[in-house]
Amino acid sequence: MNLSGKRILVIGLGRTGVATAGFLLDKGARVMIADEKPVSELGDAVDVFTGLADVELGIRQDDTDVLSRTDMIVPSPGVPPFNTLLVEGLRMGIPILSELELASGYLKKPAIAITGTNGKTTTTSLLGRILEHCGKKVFVGGNIGNPLISYVNGRQEDDYAVIEVSSFQLQWVRNFHPFIAMILNVTCDHVDYHGSFEEYRSVKERIFARQGEGDLAILNADDPVSTDLSKGLPAEHVSCFSSSQRLKDGMFIDGEFLRYRSAGPDEKYPIRSIGLKGAHNLENVMAAVLAARMCGCSPVEIIDVLEGFTGIPHRIEFAGRVDGVEYYNDSKGTNVDAVHRALESFPGPVVLLMGGRYKGGDFGILAELVREKVKMLIVFGEAGREIDSIIGGITRTEIAGNLKKAVNMARDNSSSGDIVLLSPGCSSFDEFKNYEERGDVFKDMVGQMGRQKGQGTWANSLH
Repeated sequence: MNLSGKRILVIGLGRTGVATAGFLLDKGARVMIADEKPVSELGDAVDVFTGLADVELGIRQDDTDVLSRTDMIVPSPGVPPFNTLLVEGLRMGIPILSELELASGYLKKPAIAITGTNGKTTTTSLLGRILEHCGKKVFVGGNIGNPLISYVNGRQEDDYAVIEVSSFQLQWVRNFHPFIAMILNVTCDHVDYHGSFEEYRSVKERIFARQGEGDLAILNADDPVSTDLSKGLPAEHVSCFSSSQRLKDGMFIDGEFLRYRSAGPDEKYPIRSIGLKGAHNLENVMAAVLAARMCGCSPVEIIDVLEGFTGIPHRIEFAGRVDGVEYYNDSKGTNVDAVHRALESFPGPVVLLMGGRYKGGDFGILAELVREKVKMLIVFGEAGREIDSIIGGITRTEIAGNLKKAVNMARDNSSSGDIVLLSPGCSSFDEFKNYEERGDVFKDMVGQMGRQKGQGTWANSLH
């Protein structure tokens, strides 16, 4: 793709937008940058572009006049399809490419793409660790860490690019072609962005669209749509994993083992040796193992990594133990299914903290688990009262205005042996800039409690 002299509109100047604009300038493009914030509020992000002849700053996201001189649009992840510039750009026939699509056109290494409602980051990080342990050079990034656009602008000396991919990025792909692609699960999420669950699922499935000979598609056999989907995939190889079925071909839970069946002898991976906890994480492990075996990693090498990998920050992360109460940070659990999975990881009793900004999903599906395991539900943020109205009557429920009040309330109402679990089921944007900041505030508060008590087990410790 020749970008020299092209007039390209970048929408959104976050981390990905900055990387994209820099890449386009390196390729000789003229870059126009639109953001919902005025230039004076963009901070350090804008400094690198200020005064450059080939950059136009300060474009409003409702300024459609800019489209008359635009050859291409690259929206940052999170810019919704109903954005004024995107809607009008589509009407005018202007090409719209996501950062993922743009970067993939310059990617020289085989891509392994991982998407799903939950488990993307854990699976991406685990697979990257396995491949590195097996002697492979690996780039790990995409929707986590460094954007793919930053990687393709470099020397690309790795064997594989392991990429976490969000539905936001898949919204505007055409030719993205991963050598291995997987959908871990699809449950109701981001309906506020995509408009419907059906559209959300359809966008996720685009990850497989350009696969073909020699490629591998990995699916969750327990997803009711996967059976039909697998029959029409263009990938040469399709493999599934399951936590509830004994598969003739693929990977599944078999007593105390994860069993992998393929053309060769069955392989067994001891569950007791897996550092990740929770039934949902066994699914993430199986998906990572299927991809790693395709890349030539041996079972022995894979098991070595599984023993030592205990998870990622903000995903059912042990935050501390104070007065016999264990605190867990699941701030990355921004949808209802994530809360369900987190509750399944604990026997109870749980003091559950939920809230933030509602982005779709049925809180009612939590009712049985809340009844079984939650001794107290504390709701906070914009969605607090809505959550209370749906599941608040099942167990003792209190409303806190914000996260800090919720944590203090949890401290005052928990006793030795309890689990305090922050698993919001909502985005963080009503109170925080992202889920990481929310999780860090939670961990800091737990750490302060521990220090005040003179106890030595708190934030960032491993359980």
